[in-house]
Amino acid sequence: MDKGLTDKPCSFPKQIDQASSLLTDQPCSLSEQIDQAYGLPEKDWRQYSPLTLAWIGDTVFDLIVRTVLVKRANMQTEKLHKTASAIVNARKQAEEAQKILPLLTDEEAAVYRRGRNADPHHNAKNAGREQYLEATGFEALLGWLYLEKRYGRIMELVKAACAESM
Repeated sequence: MDKGLTDKPCSFPKQIDQASSLLTDQPCSLSEQIDQAYGLPEKDWRQYSPLTLAWIGDTVFDLIVRTVLVKRANMQTEKLHKTASAIVNARKQAEEAQKILPLLTDEEAAVYRRGRNADPHHNAKNAGREQYLEATGFEALLGWLYLEKRYGRIMELVKAACAESM
């Protein structure tokens, strides 16, 4: 695992900075900051719909890709969008999912299968049905890992999946 990546949750002070009504800067994840700011409880994310997990997983993946692109080069937003869209799409995510399947634990593989076997009521614009389902499994896995606060594992899998494209 890369230096600085951890799956351990951060601890927060119980009080909020009264001057700004915002949490003070902490070396914690955005997800944990959101939980703290809104008083969100822990949940059993395995009980959630795989399509809900995929919905948030799509955003997690998109944020990772966009962050990498922005931090690598200051370029026009049109070029950033075009580059990101070449990576964050169902066809490409289906390919990426195939690369990480051998790396998944039994629990992760079960989450992936639930996402892949879900029945979304629409298809991707530029992918076939099977590719769309594989991409949904990939996104469901990332969403579940994010909600479980397993950020280090997300990064391991995304780096393995996107080694050639990012």
